[in-house]
Amino acid sequence: MIRKNSEYPLQPPRERGTGRAFAFALVMHALLGFFLYHGIQWQNSTPEGAEAELWTEVPDSAIPRPVPPPPAPVAPAPPVRDEQADIALQEKKRQQQEAARAAQLAEQQRQQKLKEQQEADAKRQQELAAEQAAQLAAQKAAKLKQQQQQQQADRLKQQQLAEQQKQQQLKEQQEQQQKQAQAEAQKKADAEKAAKAKAQADAAAQAKKQLDSERRARLAQMQGMAGPTGSSGNGLGKSGTGSGSGGNAASPGYADKVRRVVRPNISWGGETEGLETVISVRCSPTGTLLSATVSRSSGNAAWDAAALRAVQRSDPMPLDVNGKTPESFLITLRPAG
Repeated sequence: MIRKNSEYPLQPPRERGTGRAFAFALVMHALLGFFLYHGIQWQNSTPEGAEAELWTEVPDSAIPRPVPPPPAPVAPAPPVRDEQADIALQEKKRQQQEAARAAQLAEQQRQQKLKEQQEADAKRQQELAAEQAAQLAAQKAAKLKQQQQQQQADRLKQQQLAEQQKQQQLKEQQEQQQKQAQAEAQKKADAEKAAKAKAQADAAAQAKKQLDSERRARLAQMQGMAGPTGSSGNGLGKSGTGSGSGGNAASPGYADKVRRVVRPNISWGGETEGLETVISVRCSPTGTLLSATVSRSSGNAAWDAAALRAVQRSDPMPLDVNGKTPESFLITLRPAG
């Protein structure tokens, strides 16, 4: 694996195994010197002479044969130049060894390059795996962040929903309290109205009593002025066949106005003999009916109720000649028959 030197960026990279290669080369040179030395010593020994035995057939004595000529002397062979052959052999061996060393060095370099390539591939694989792991971690982190954001958004939504529900409940409570307050106010107003009506009824009853006493006093006075009790005459409270009117400040013709207003509202289909009911009425100056009560009953509750309904249906009462309705007066009602 090639190391990068940050201090000397222009220096060529140092190859691994250089010292081991030099040591191996020294060992090989030492072995080569040893073999050369012993080879030269072996070749420098004096060669022994060659010996050869020649055999010839013995001629038959009976048959004379010609004697062969003596053999020509054999010229001695020139000495073999063993030293040059050894040098050539040693040179050849040296070349072979150098070739072997070169091949071995080339193989080592190839193995070294292959190893470096494998290491580089392994490093690239590690870097790629690290990059993939980083990408996967980033994806997981992004997914986790998205889930957290979604959870936070869900919690915020739930909080908003809870707040809305709380506001709705508070609003409903306020509306209920407002309704209760309105109901209590209405109840109080009704109670005050009932109390006012009761006070008005009490005042009307008191006024009625006062009017009755005054009316009885006037009748007694009129009867005293007209003559004995058995003399003929009609009182103001009983004028007419259907209705009558009376009061402190009423004009003489006001009873007829009241009769014309009340008579069409009478609805009665029962007996008519001996029935007479007196209704006490209180009105505002504009004729609005403030109260109407049975001052004197006829003894027939159904006729009393029909007479009271007729008066109540006659609201408002007619105005007098002065443009105002009397504050209180009595109406005597008898069924038409």
